[in-house]
Amino acid sequence: MADEKAALHPIIYVRGFAMTRGEIDETTADPFCGFNLGSTVFRATPDREKPPRKFIFESPLVRLGSDFGYSDVYTDGLDIMDEDWGTQSISRQSMIVYRYYDPASQLLGAAETPKIEEFAKGLSRLILRVRDLVCKDPDNNVTRDTFRCYLIAHSMGGLVCRAFLQNPALDEASTRQYVDKFFTYATPHNGIDMAGFNVPQWLSRGDINNFNRERMAVYLNLQKRFDDTGRVDWLPEEAFPSEKMFCLIGTNRSDYEVAHGLSRTFAGHGSDGLVRIENAWVCGFEADGKESIPTAKAFVYRSHSGAFGIVNSEESYQNLIRFLFGDIRVDIWLDVEEIRLPEAIQKEADRGREIDALYQFEVLASPRGKLWYLTRRVAEEDSVACLRHKSWIQSPKPCSLYLSTVFLAKRARVKKDRPSLAYSLTLGVRVPDYEIERKLWIDEHYEGGYLFRDSVVIEIFPPQNDGEDWKIVHDWQRDDSSQVTTTLPFDGLKKAKVDLPVAFASNKTPGVRGKLRFIVSNWNG
Repeated sequence: MADEKAALHPIIYVRGFAMTRGEIDETTADPFCGFNLGSTVFRATPDREKPPRKFIFESPLVRLGSDFGYSDVYTDGLDIMDEDWGTQSISRQSMIVYRYYDPASQLLGAAETPKIEEFAKGLSRLILRVRDLVCKDPDNNVTRDTFRCYLIAHSMGGLVCRAFLQNPALDEASTRQYVDKFFTYATPHNGIDMAGFNVPQWLSRGDINNFNRERMAVYLNLQKRFDDTGRVDWLPEEAFPSEKMFCLIGTNRSDYEVAHGLSRTFAGHGSDGLVRIENAWVCGFEADGKESIPTAKAFVYRSHSGAFGIVNSEESYQNLIRFLFGDIRVDIWLDVEEIRLPEAIQKEADRGREIDALYQFEVLASPRGKLWYLTRRVAEEDSVACLRHKSWIQSPKPCSLYLSTVFLAKRARVKKDRPSLAYSLTLGVRVPDYEIERKLWIDEHYEGGYLFRDSVVIEIFPPQNDGEDWKIVHDWQRDDSSQVTTTLPFDGLKKAKVDLPVAFASNKTPGVRGKLRFIVSNWNG
């Protein structure tokens, strides 16, 4: 299992975008740039006559301190980047806030906002400073070669981090090598679209052009890739390994109140109120241009910010700590092997008529004994994985879709003496509409119907003693089949990732058949 203490590296938090001078001054006046904000509201109650149930979440900053012993680095009113800091060292369990807006404020700076390239250069210098102060204390047992840190970023902060990681010209201190993991909340990795259009490059007011894809391609060092694909949500493997990155994606636009709700109106459905879901994650690519392992991603029903925001939520915090300190990683894939059309539509297809449909794949994963989902993709929140019937016909079989990633942690077990790690995953397959020759077919249409829907419980039993085997058990809740047990050698997950297939099928027509593939690997081990 993972050595939790070995994974306790310094955390650097990079906040999101501040447009107006007042917003910049406000974030400058906050020592923790919002990472200290919690929430006491939670949208879950069966009685609509009563207000939402209270759920106190202290804040990521407080929880990292109480759960893992992290502390801030401010001493006698000074930050580690201040000239008067002196020679004092810091703990490896330090929580550092990158205060990149200070030079842009009227309070501490020249009231002129530097370019995002300068923010990236400053991050490189900050990491170098953190390394030197951590290595200075022999009790940390860290050398310059072994030093590592974590980057956690909200919104535009993720683009600052990517610019630093992906553009060698912006890593002045050559500190990219020290970043062990990179986590983003609601970052517009492929820019921001409003009313269906990418924000224009000429819109420089408040540096909004930082979210224009042509501008992003420059500071992210992706000009050629952008020319070829029209997108900038790419992470070169030589810059940073994609398996070490996690993208957390918000799906609730309704609670985003910025600009009196105008932002969520123009961002539209399928967004967190500002960032569209489809723009909120990245994919790695190899030197030869081929796509590599997708970055870990999960979906939470939270807005971009605010009382119901993504940063100050329990779901986000649980994804964060499991990614940083967890024991088991499970990448969830779906292989579609067969799709059966309604008989009437199949007859039309056999006659050579054009058939189309949009299949929607819902997935909800929740750990045992908890009141929230680690990932939640449902049709009503526009976060489902989709497969067009035309694409299904033309693609090789099976057709594979990457759904999400779940991290499990031994320390988070409800019963500490229970040896297994477990979670439930609900899979739903919907097809809202069928079309024949681009005309809607409604003869046997029932809105909200499912081709398949069931829940499977995955339980992982790590070895308790040297030489014991791993054991993984899965069991669908509604069908008549018995549970299936997979046994792995003691060091099986240390040497390789294990592909655990779980078949599913609906026995009626229309219907679907395929398998979930859980790619299980040891994490932090």
